[in-house]
Amino acid sequence: MGILKGTLEPLFRLEDLEGKRVAEIGSGTGRIVKMLLQAGAKEVTAIEPSAAFEVLKRNLSDDADRVVLLNKAGHEIPAEGAYDLVVSIGVIHHIPDPDPVIAASLDALRPGGKMIVWLYGKEGSGVIVTGIRALRVLTTRLPHFLVAALAHVLLLALDLYILACRLMPGLPLRDYVKNVLGRFSRSKRYLVIYDQLRPAYAKYYCEAEARALLELNGFADIQTHFRYGYSWTVVGTRPAKVA
Repeated sequence: MGILKGTLEPLFRLEDLEGKRVAEIGSGTGRIVKMLLQAGAKEVTAIEPSAAFEVLKRNLSDDADRVVLLNKAGHEIPAEGAYDLVVSIGVIHHIPDPDPVIAASLDALRPGGKMIVWLYGKEGSGVIVTGIRALRVLTTRLPHFLVAALAHVLLLALDLYILACRLMPGLPLRDYVKNVLGRFSRSKRYLVIYDQLRPAYAKYYCEAEARALLELNGFADIQTHFRYGYSWTVVGTRPAKVA
């Protein structure tokens, strides 16, 4: 729950999920869906297009009465105009053309409903982003077992960097490494590293781009929060009348 709270706040209070009808785009194996339900969401529509959908179904089987499962892409979210909230955490920045997903989310929301997107930030992570992009030139072409081996080596390096961030001020991304990554289990840290190495596409958004993503697709009252010095949480509201 701490991860969800840290992602949504201060722009959206965790308590405001109580009784809401929510859709999540890119649900993966259901970790965020579980958090949304625990926070009091009345119903969550979990949208996942990949093979992870079968794992998603198994992981959410105990919550079947409060979950709708859709094995579809983000732009296929039901255009019911009835959702209170659409969230997408760590997904939109992996979509080369996200506009259809954002536009479809607008249609899925009731007037006054909100969309919350979490994106990789361009600001504050230049050296690390450059290194990740250089590695991806190779890792997106390598077989799984080699990428997995590299991820385990980088995990050891991350363990040392987490220790350094706990002891030394002024290190790059210290706040994020100390307060987020440092609280993950080692298995979760490994998955974070692997996910950085494997995607064929990832965009790092500056604040203006993050705002424009929602604004140009019809959302109003755009708010942004620079989270832990490396990412953007963006919230937009569906206006009463959509142009």
